Formats: sequence, structure tokens, C-alpha cells
Amino acid sequence: MSVVNIAKPDLTLLLDLDGIIRSATLSDGFGEDGVAEWVGRPWMETVDVAAGDKVRRMVEDARDSGVSAFRHINQRFPSGRELPMEFTTVRLGGREGIIAIGRNLQAVTELQSRLIAAQQAREQDYWKMRAVETRYRLLFDATHEAVLVLAVDGLRVLEANPAAIRVLGFAPGWDFTREVASQDQEAFQMMLSRVRDHGRSPGIMLHLGQYRTPWVLRASLMVAEAGQVFLLQLSPVTPAQSGLARMDPVPVENLLERLPDGFVATDSEGIIRRANGAFLDLVQVGTEGGVLGQSLGRWLGMPGADVPALLAGVQRHRSVRLFATRIQGELGGECEVEVAAAGNTDIRASVIAVLIRDIGQRVATGHGEGPLSDGSLGATLAAMSGKVGQTPLLHLVRETTGAVERYYIDAALARAGGNRTAAAELLGLSRQSLYVKLARYAMDGNTGAATAERAG
Repeated sequence: MSVVNIAKPDLTLLLDLDGIIRSATLSDGFGEDGVAEWVGRPWMETVDVAAGDKVRRMVEDARDSGVSAFRHINQRFPSGRELPMEFTTVRLGGREGIIAIGRNLQAVTELQSRLIAAQQAREQDYWKMRAVETRYRLLFDATHEAVLVLAVDGLRVLEANPAAIRVLGFAPGWDFTREVASQDQEAFQMMLSRVRDHGRSPGIMLHLGQYRTPWVLRASLMVAEAGQVFLLQLSPVTPAQSGLARMDPVPVENLLERLPDGFVATDSEGIIRRANGAFLDLVQVGTEGGVLGQSLGRWLGMPGADVPALLAGVQRHRSVRLFATRIQGELGGECEVEVAAAGNTDIRASVIAVLIRDIGQRVATGHGEGPLSDGSLGATLAAMSGKVGQTPLLHLVRETTGAVERYYIDAALARAGGNRTAAAELLGLSRQSLYVKLARYAMDGNTGAATAERAG
């Protein structure tokens, strides 16, 4: 039978039907390697241990079906060399035996290794370039000097850092030449010509903008993805001409004092370090000195919504909003409040800002007094404390939990106007979970629930 022609095999073995080598031929590229010693030995003995089973299967496939699939094996040569090779076997006509044709994979392996190394080097170069771009972007955005990137063709603004946008009002897409005073146009064009030839140019003074404000301009040539671009740095001639230099610090303290909502800054333990006038009014204290160094929990909190819970929420979630609780003033005043808070860092905040909004008037105007605002929850908890020593702790905890849940469900229904979907959102529950709790506490007949039925 005819044998498929494989161009220049590196190793050709003639085997009998049992896989015994009858002759071995190497290509010219291998030289003399003493393969004549293989004659009379099983092919399996000339490969590594892991490849023995592959050789056996190739011989069986050729004997049974006439040809085998290509398989990778490590061929051991008499000189001690061991090379990765790809073999296939073909049965010759009649009892003439089997021919095994092998191709050296070492060159392929080396090419693959070189390709992997090249890919890794390219990836490293890519990340180095990204790191350079990141540093460039940070410097570009952080510098107090106005910096612009102009297209070489057309001189339009491609990029402008925050300082340029804030001080000059230049934005990407603007034609920079239109902002240059007519008497400076020739000097500006000569400077750009020098930059094209030498890569950079000494600074010159230009008058820019509607009011022709003088600026010192320095330019250099830079390579970007789109090609070459001009990098312009603009410095004010005098500090008074710099928008940043003459900009007064934002009066944060004055703004905080004028806030209509209470503002408090505390440490991580809830000790007050700063308070505005609105907070002093809420707690009925005359001066800021009366609250500094005091715990916020002295005035803010009620069962289940106290300051430790608020601070824990900030530490865990970085910020807290719509935290409903109550403030008790020094003179006996009391009001419902809504709290938002955030820390100065994402992990273990050391300073926490707390914004406190009085919602008592809003609740009273919209829905009247809360269903349990008469202090029934406090009376229930006081009654529970009287059972200490008479009732097991587990039973007391269950009763207390039920009383607190009933109180807040009823309060949420009142605040939501009886709308159960809105009440469930206020409580952080699904609507189905709220229905389950209403049934558990037999609250379907209360005022809020009845209103919900009418609203639903």
C-alpha cells in the first residue's frame, strides 16, 4: 500500500507487528547518534516511562486500523539525549510491518517559549506604560499651574487640567489661537515653530482671554497616541493674576454654623468635638462649650436606634443615612430626628460627621402623632425590667424584641401614611416580610394597617 508522504521526517523507524525495531533512520540534521543499537529492541524501551503506553497504543492502532493518531512522546537516544517528538504509525502491506515517522518538537517548544517570553515582556511593557500614564495624569490634574495639550494641526485644545479650566476657562475643543491677543500672534507662531524644530522653547509673555491678561507661556513637543502634540504651561505674571492665588479658602466653618440642620463632629467613641448652633438648639444648650467633650448619646438615641448603633453602622458601611431616632433636650424638649453620618476614612474612621434633621414637624403635619408616641414602648420596657428574676432571660428577650418590632412597624406605617410598601422600605424589609410580621403580632387591624388596606 502507499504511504502518505511526510516531508523530511526527523526519525523513521521500521517495526514489526509487535513493535520491535527492525531499522532506524535519522535525518541529516540529527547527525550520527548510534540508533543502530535500537535494532532488535522494542520501541517502548527507547522512550521514557510515561510514553511507553502511548507507543503501545500507536502500534496497536496501526496494526488494527492501519494508521494511528499523532502523539507526543519523549524519545531517548543512545547518546543520552532526550527530545520531545511527535509520532504517527502506519501499517505496511501484508506482514511487512509498521513504519513510525517522527518529527522533532524541540524547535517548536523553543519557539513557544520565546513567544511566551515575548508576550510576558510585552505585558510588562504595557503595565509600565500604564503606570507612566497614571503618574502623568495625577501630575497633570494635581498641578496648580494651568496646563494645556494642543493639537499640532489646528492648535485646538485636546486636554486641559482643572487649573486651566478653573482659571482660564479653556475647555477641550477650543481654538487656542483665538484667545491670544493680536499683538502676540506673531511671537506665538514663532515660538511654536521653534518648538517643532527643537522640541522646546524659552518662555514668552502672552496676553490671553477677553481681558488680555498677561501670562508666561512655556511650550514643549510631546508624543501622544494621536501623534505629536504641544504641551503648554501657563504661569501668572504676578500672583494677583492667578485665580488660584487670589482665591480665598472656602469658609467651611461659617457654612456649618449657618446650616439649618444640626451638625456634630465626634470621635470614634461618639465624643463631641464640634457642634453648630442648630444642634445646640435641638439639645437646648446655650453655648458650644456645654456640649464639647460630652457623649452624643447623652441627647441622641432611643432603644434600638442609639449612638453606638449609629457609629457601628458608619464603621461598617462608611456612611449611614435616614437613621430615625430621637433627641432629648436639657430642658425636657423632645423631637423625632433623622440622622445622616459619615467618617473621615473608609476604614476605622477617627472623626465622624453627623447631620441631624428635625422631622417632628413633618411627621406631625403629615400624619399626626406617632401611634406609640405616648411612651407606651417605654412603659412596656419598664414592665419587662420588673420581671427580672421572675421570668427566664430568653423569654424576656423575646418579649422585648417583639415589643420593639411592634413599635417600629407601627411608627413606619404611620410615617408612610399606612402604605405598607413604603413602610417596608423604611424598615429595610421586603413587603412579604412585613406582612408576616403584621400577622405575627396581629397588627392587621391597627390604624396604620387599616390605612394600608385603603391605600393598597
